[in-house]
Amino acid sequence: MLKSIQVRLSQGRQYIPNPRRADPVGLRGTPVIGPATCETGCSACVSACPTAAIALDPLRIDLGRCVMCGDCAPVCPSGTLSYSNAFQLAATQRAGLMISAARPAPDPVRVSAALRKRFGHSLKLRSVSAGGCNGCELEVNALTNVNFDIGRYGIDFVASPRHADGLVLTGPITRNMASALQLCWDGMPDPKLVIAVGACAISGSPFEGAGTTDRSFLDKFEPSLYVPGCPPHPLTFVCGILDLLGIPS
Repeated sequence: MLKSIQVRLSQGRQYIPNPRRADPVGLRGTPVIGPATCETGCSACVSACPTAAIALDPLRIDLGRCVMCGDCAPVCPSGTLSYSNAFQLAATQRAGLMISAARPAPDPVRVSAALRKRFGHSLKLRSVSAGGCNGCELEVNALTNVNFDIGRYGIDFVASPRHADGLVLTGPITRNMASALQLCWDGMPDPKLVIAVGACAISGSPFEGAGTTDRSFLDKFEPSLYVPGCPPHPLTFVCGILDLLGIPS
């Protein structure tokens, strides 16, 4: 018993009172495009990027493809690229995930009045891993632990599509999961929403264009929220969904 108490005391306070004001030290979060001018003809960052997330003229990064590997920063001879620990990366539009020197952060999540009215006090989510590596899935599971405790906002994960208001999609959507994903969606009552979590779900990255994927589901059902990362930090998800529903911390 004394050892248990000692361990508990050594852990300190794990609960995060206000997710929006958290400071995750050491997190590789938002890429930063600094004021330094790129060297003429340099494309080292583009060559180093494994997911074609970086484009030039002007230098810009697509967070929907970026896996936050950090390979771009060390090869940048001008020191233009670096990373901060900013974690509020979610957006309500796919185009809002493109950042540049003139647009250093993703577009702020827009509050949906309709979703707030319907789900502002109770939102039930069903998680579907459509061929994911289990990285995003682990972080989604962490949303319910004592640190992030998403249940305090009336947001819970459920075991059946019949009980769900929203579908949390992870993974690039492999062909053998496409029909299962559709069945889950069809089993959910209206109204309902899709939340795309992770680079794989948002763009298929790093498997974009692979013949083993079938992303037609997203052609039919546009996500209400995009949560980028590989995997996204739980705080990115928490803050994104709170902003979407207009829920105070």
